[in-house]
Order: sequence, then structure tokens, then C-alpha cells
Amino acid sequence: MKRSNYVLFTFAALLLLSAVLFLRGRGAVKAAIAAAPALSNQGLITAPGRVEAVSEEIRVSSELSGRLRSVPVEEGERVHKGQTLAQLENEDYAARVRAAQATLAERRAELLRTVNGARSQERRAVEAAKAVLENARKEAQRRRNLADRDMISRDEAERYERVYQVARAEYDRASEEFSLVDAEARDEDRRRAEAAVAAAQAQLSEARAYLEKTYVRAPIDGVILRKLRHAGESVSTQFDSPVVTLADDSVLRVRLDVDESDVACLRVGQTAFVTAEAYGAKKFTGRVIRVGRILGRKNVRTDEPSERVDTKILETLVELDPGQILPLGLRVDSYVEIRPQRATSGAKP
Repeated sequence: MKRSNYVLFTFAALLLLSAVLFLRGRGAVKAAIAAAPALSNQGLITAPGRVEAVSEEIRVSSELSGRLRSVPVEEGERVHKGQTLAQLENEDYAARVRAAQATLAERRAELLRTVNGARSQERRAVEAAKAVLENARKEAQRRRNLADRDMISRDEAERYERVYQVARAEYDRASEEFSLVDAEARDEDRRRAEAAVAAAQAQLSEARAYLEKTYVRAPIDGVILRKLRHAGESVSTQFDSPVVTLADDSVLRVRLDVDESDVACLRVGQTAFVTAEAYGAKKFTGRVIRVGRILGRKNVRTDEPSERVDTKILETLVELDPGQILPLGLRVDSYVEIRPQRATSGAKP
């Protein structure tokens, strides 16, 4: 009887020890499984991202409505700031410039006439009229003397007297006109002429500005991403009708969607790298240059069936190191290295 009790007690003790070891093993396995993801990504924040240019994408449109005469650029072509990307049909605008130039020349001539007074031609005209008058006077006097001595008829003498009177009238008219133009310009006349010149100059500047707007020029140095309009097509300022899109890809950036659970670890200046499926295991290095201030919806989708679309993210920008080339718009996997926090000096144990 005593032997059987001993056997039962021993069996119960072994059963209890096995149960304890089994439960402890399950806990260790659970802990290992829970810690596995943390260990695999220890020191890194992972997030999907998309490659973009430093200028982002610029949609270049015309400031005027009209029909395109030419679009002399192609996709992938590098352009410089100020280079012509497209030209509208602009014959009417060029005509306005020529008309404004003619008006300005006329107003300037009127100002010179007002300021300078009589011209040399007008002076010579008065002198010629005076010479004609003097000759007519002498001839009329001679004819009167001959008529007094009955050497010529009175009708002939009177005819030369009329010629003399006509010459005097012409001289008086020329002298009067000369006195008007030769007088010193009055302030109000000069100011009126100067204002007319300024108005003509403004009209010319306006006409040239409109003519310049018929040329669509590159706002920055960059590369043509899309050619959206061709020669013969119309553009309008009433709706969005860009001619081309371009971007400055001299510096590449990656816009990350960082999960809200990782935002506390983000800092500007942290080192980072990105990978892309098309480039295998190659890493493209960079650093964090901007961390967003407001959470929002995801911008980059991974196309995974298990992906959650209701997760809040924080937009973060990583600038890639110079010399690294990636296609714009490429989706990448991004990794931000977390810097360990240093202990505060002087802290109490």
C-alpha cells in the first residue's frame, strides 16, 4: 500500500514538472516570435516612397490664348531657363509693336520741334521770301519811274506793283510762322509733348510684352517629362491646358509615407537609403531633410492585398546623395536609420 502511494506521488510530480516546462517553453516561443520583427528591423524605420525631382513637376502653360505655331522640344530633352518651348501664332501682336514704334517716333519728333524751335529749312524759307520781296520792290519802283517818264504804260507799272504786293504778303506770312516756331517753348507745351512721348513709350512696352508672351519659355533648367500639346493645337487661359511638363532632376528626392507608429523616431538629418526591385540589392543613400507636421492619408500604395489603406502617415522627404540616378516616379522601399538617444548628462541614478 505504501509502495503504491509512492508511485502515484512520483507520477504526479513528474506530470506537474512536465506541465511547467511546457508552459515555459510556449512563453519563450511567443516572446521569440514577437521579438523577431523588431530584431529584423532594429534601428530602422521602413516606409514606401516615390522618387521625385527637387523642383517637383512643373506644368508650363501659355499666358495667352491662341493656336500653337510650333513646339520645338521633345520628351527627355534637357532645356535651359529662358529657352523657347513653344510659340503661338503672333502676327497680330508683331503688327501692334510696329504701330507703337511708329507712334513713338512721331511723338518724339513733335517734342524735338517744341523744344528746339525753328528748323534751318524754315529760316531759309523766310530769307528766300525776303529776297523775293526786295527784288519785287526794286522792280516795281523802276517800273513806276519809267511810267512817270512815259517810257512804259501805266498798266505795266501797275502789274509789277501787284507782284510786289504779293511778295510782301508772302514775306509777312513766312515771318509770322517763323516767329511762332522760333519762340521759346512754353512749359505747358513742353510738358504736353513729353507726356505724349511717355504714353507712346508705354504703349510700345505693352505691345512688346504681349508679343513676348506668345513665346512659352522654360522657367528653370530641367528635363521635359511630358509633351502635352503639338503645333496646330489651341491653348486657352480659360482652362488648364499645359503645353509641357518639366522638372529639375539635378537633385533627386524621395517622398516617404512613414507610419504614425514610427513618427516619434524621425529627425531631420538622419541617414537613409532606398532600394528598388528593378535595381536588386543596390542601395541609394541620402538623408532626411524634412519631416511633416500633420498626419494624412497614404500617397504610395504597395499593391499588397493585406495593405491597410486607413493608416495615417507622416510625409517625410529624403534627399539622395549627388550622382545617383533613378527614374522620376519610381516606387521604392525606404529605410531611415534611427539614431540612439544619448543619456542626459547629470541625470540621477
